[in-house]
Amino acid sequence: MSPVQPVDLRWVDDIPLLNDKQAGSLKRIIDLSRQLPDDWSGMQGRTTLQEDFGGLRFQLAYMSYALALTYVHRLPAAPVLFKEPFHNLIQKILSPDVWTYWHYVGTGMGPFNSSLGELPATWNPVERDNIMYSAYVQSMALLFHYLFRDERYAVPGALTFSYTPLFWGNGSKTFAYDENSLNNHIYWNMVEGGYLGIACEPNCVFQVCNQVPILGFRFHDLVYGGATASEVTEGYLNAWNEFGILNEAGHYTMMVQEKEKVPVTMPGQPWVDFWAASLMHAWHPEFVEDNYPRQLKEWTVAGSNETLTIQTEGLSGVNATALDFGWAAVCASEVGDEESLIKFLKYADEYLQPVWNNGSYYYPRNDEPQDEFGNFTAMDPHTGNALLAYARLNVPHGMKKLYQGSLDDRHFLDPFLADISRGHEVRRAWYERAKQSLVLTLVNSGGTDVELTLGNIDSSNVSFFKDGEPFYPEVEMSENKLSLKLNYHNTCTVVVAWK
Repeated sequence: MSPVQPVDLRWVDDIPLLNDKQAGSLKRIIDLSRQLPDDWSGMQGRTTLQEDFGGLRFQLAYMSYALALTYVHRLPAAPVLFKEPFHNLIQKILSPDVWTYWHYVGTGMGPFNSSLGELPATWNPVERDNIMYSAYVQSMALLFHYLFRDERYAVPGALTFSYTPLFWGNGSKTFAYDENSLNNHIYWNMVEGGYLGIACEPNCVFQVCNQVPILGFRFHDLVYGGATASEVTEGYLNAWNEFGILNEAGHYTMMVQEKEKVPVTMPGQPWVDFWAASLMHAWHPEFVEDNYPRQLKEWTVAGSNETLTIQTEGLSGVNATALDFGWAAVCASEVGDEESLIKFLKYADEYLQPVWNNGSYYYPRNDEPQDEFGNFTAMDPHTGNALLAYARLNVPHGMKKLYQGSLDDRHFLDPFLADISRGHEVRRAWYERAKQSLVLTLVNSGGTDVELTLGNIDSSNVSFFKDGEPFYPEVEMSENKLSLKLNYHNTCTVVVAWK
C-alpha cells in the first residue's frame, strides 16, 4: 500500500453524528430487544391486561420504527447495528403475551360496543378487527424486508401466532401467516369497510390505529411494487369526509362507531392529535402541518428553564402516564418543529427522572403524576423506552421520507459496516458518494482493539485515515469484504476512501 498524503476531511463534520443521549436511547432499545423471550423487564406498565395504549405491542412497534428511522437517516452504513434487534422485536410481538388479550377484548360489551351484544371469543389475533395489533405486525415485517432486503417474513408461516397451554384448551392453536398473506388480509378488510378503516376493539374505528396499515401498505409497495397505499389513502380521505378527519373544535376525530356511524372524540386527549399527526404526516403532510401549530398551542404550557410540557389537568390513577407528552415530542420531531422538540426533551431530562444504565439512557416508570412543586412527573414504559427515544432519534420529516422511499438500489451497493467487535459504539456510519468515502466514528466503551468488517468493498485504490491522518492497517479480504483491526482510546473517526 503506497503512502497517502493528508487530505482535507473537514467535510466529515457535516455527516450526522449521534450525541450521547441519542446513543444511549438507541442502546436502550437494543438492550430490550436482546432480553430473553417473554422477559418484559422494564416494559410493564400499570395495567396488566395489555388493553391500554402503553401495551407491549405499542412499545415493540415504536421501538422498531425508531430503529428504522435511526438506521436510514443517521447510520445508513451500519445495518449490522439494526437488523438483529429489529428481527428480535418482530419475534417478541408474535409472543402470546402480547396478543392473547384479544380473546377477551374481542368479545365486546365495552362502553362503545355494547350495542353489538356479546361477540364470540376468538384466539386468532388478526382474523377480524384488532388493527391495533395486526397492522403493527404487518408494517414491522414489511419494513424489515424493505430495510434489509431480507425475505424471511415472506416465507409461508413466518408470521405465526400460536399458543400451547398446559392445563386447559385441549391443546395448542396455530394461526399461520406471512408478510404477504397478512397484508392481503388487512387490505381486503380495509376495502370491505369502505376504506374508513378497521376496528380496534369491535365497533371502534380509531384514526390513529388506521395510519399504521397505511404505512404497511406503503412498505409493501416499496418492496413488491404497486400503489396500494395511494388507493387506500384516497379511499380513506373520501370515507372520512362523512365524519370529518377533524371535529368542529379542530382536533382529530378519535374514532367512529361502526354500527351507529357516530364520530367520537373524548375531551382533554392531546395524544389523539399528536399521535394521529405523527403518522399521518407520512402521507398527508400539508394537512398535518396546517393544523399542528394551533393544536400545539392549545395543548402545551411553558415550563421553567425554557422547557415545554403538556397540560395535565385531571391526570391521576391509571391515567397518570406520559403518553400525551411522548406523542407531542414525537410529533414535533416529525413535523420539523425543532424548537419545541428541544424544549420537550429538556423538560424530560430535568423533570422525568432519566437514568443511565450501562450506557443506556431512558426514563423509568414513575406513577406519581406530580412532584411537590406541581411539575408533571409521571412516566410509563412506552414513553420512557420508545416514544422519547423515537423523538430524540428522528429527523425532521423522518417518517415521511421513509414512506417516500429513502433507500434506492445504490444504497445496497454502497460500502457499509458489516460487523464490529463488542465494546465499541458506532456514532457515525455514512457512505458519502460524492467523496467515495465510508466514514465511521467509534466510541470505546470498554473494548480493546476494535475489529471491523466492511462490506461491498473494492480493495483497489483504497486509503485509510484515522482522525484525519493516513494510517496503514493490516487488512484481510474475503470476496467483497475487508477486515481490519484498529487501536484507539476514547473515540476516533475512520475514513475509508477510494480514488
